[in-house]
Amino acid sequence: MTHRRRRDSIDPPQDRGCLRWVLGAPLAAFVYLPAGYLCYVSLTLRPDGGPYDPIRDDALFTAHACVALCFAGLLLTAVPVFHRTLGRWWYAAPFALASVAFLRGQTL
Repeated sequence: MTHRRRRDSIDPPQDRGCLRWVLGAPLAAFVYLPAGYLCYVSLTLRPDGGPYDPIRDDALFTAHACVALCFAGLLLTAVPVFHRTLGRWWYAAPFALASVAFLRGQTL
């Protein structure tokens, strides 16, 4: 009977708290915070509904930019260093923001 050895983590558990701050704070500050702002701007812009409305184009651009930033954040979070350190909850915020922005872009 063979016993499988449990694979030990590369990072010691005591270092994960600091590493979460080092990896999570820039990710949130430079990717998810601007994506949230772009989603907010996209939701607050109200186009007039004319044949050519520049406000509609601006709202559509901000919605697409939000989706692109969230996709970049999701790809970055999927890197093994981030995935191992941050956990699964870091996928929830960009997925929710991208979903709202995508729906806003589709309803314009």
